[in-house]
Amino acid sequence: MPQQPLSLTYAKLIAAMFMWGGTWIAGRVIAQELTAPLAVAALRFVIAGLVVAGVMLAGDGDIPLPQGRDEWGLVWALGFFGIFLYGLCFFFGLQRIGAGRGALVVALNPVVIVILAWLSGKESMTGRKALGSLIALAGCLTVIGNGDPLAMLRGAVGLGEWLILGCVLSWAAYTLIGWRATRRFSALATTLYASLSGALLLGLAALVQGDIDPAAWSWRVWSAMLFLAVFGTAIAYTWFTAAVHRIGAGHASIFINLVPVFAVLQAAVLLDERLGLAVLAGGGLVIAGVWLTTLRTHSPSLATGAVRQSPIQAPSGAAQTRGEAAPSVETGQLTTLQKTSLESKQ
Repeated sequence: MPQQPLSLTYAKLIAAMFMWGGTWIAGRVIAQELTAPLAVAALRFVIAGLVVAGVMLAGDGDIPLPQGRDEWGLVWALGFFGIFLYGLCFFFGLQRIGAGRGALVVALNPVVIVILAWLSGKESMTGRKALGSLIALAGCLTVIGNGDPLAMLRGAVGLGEWLILGCVLSWAAYTLIGWRATRRFSALATTLYASLSGALLLGLAALVQGDIDPAAWSWRVWSAMLFLAVFGTAIAYTWFTAAVHRIGAGHASIFINLVPVFAVLQAAVLLDERLGLAVLAGGGLVIAGVWLTTLRTHSPSLATGAVRQSPIQAPSGAAQTRGEAAPSVETGQLTTLQKTSLESKQ
């Protein structure tokens, strides 16, 4: 089969970032229309899992099952942190704050992963990484404080901001777990296992929460859910993975910085959200700090390889072949389609 033109690879890669940015708008629509959005979140990952399963059957002809307690433990850990916990924070956070601000906060994911990798002894901390982390953290505090970088330190932020920060932490945990998982499973298998185990947990939580009435969901809710499952997960992940194989994980991961930009632009056009100059400046600092922190000079790092591997978003959350890290938001945003570990969607 002839290789597609490099220009088409880049076009699909940018389109994937656009879709991942759109997951924030879709999530905001669902969160605003439903007081109990967990059933939608569960259905989204059931559909995403079925799509991935179909791709695996079409490609390899079978779907391998996890073997042993360790592998099943990884599967449930992926589902809990990358899908279930991230989904709770994502949807309930978006009930309280706008999609654009949420995406700018979660853009901090790669920096958090760099810091955790340093604290756990997986990577060294360089002056460039430290400076980039400080810049990104300062920008994140500005975004969380809606223009006031000291608001969080004074305790003057609401539950929505804390929930979106929960997305960052759950995504970071998912990334580190996914780093182990993709040494045992393929990227598609990791995504399938995380999607289905997380969907089961979300479904159980939805039953406890109650108020499940799909017949009453508006066309906007159904459209947003299908966008999340098909475009924000299956298609975006596939195109991102193809780009990783063609141009490399490090190069492809640079484009992850476009996700919050696309999210802010789409939120302004589709949801009429307007962010103040201070918030936009804070978002710019986050993106600049992430770029500086994850800039590759020699060998790939866990963060660039884990920038976005999430079935959620990102984006939440990116892509990995067996044993190879690839770049994450819902990021996510599962992610990121793999909130697994580049990861950082997501």
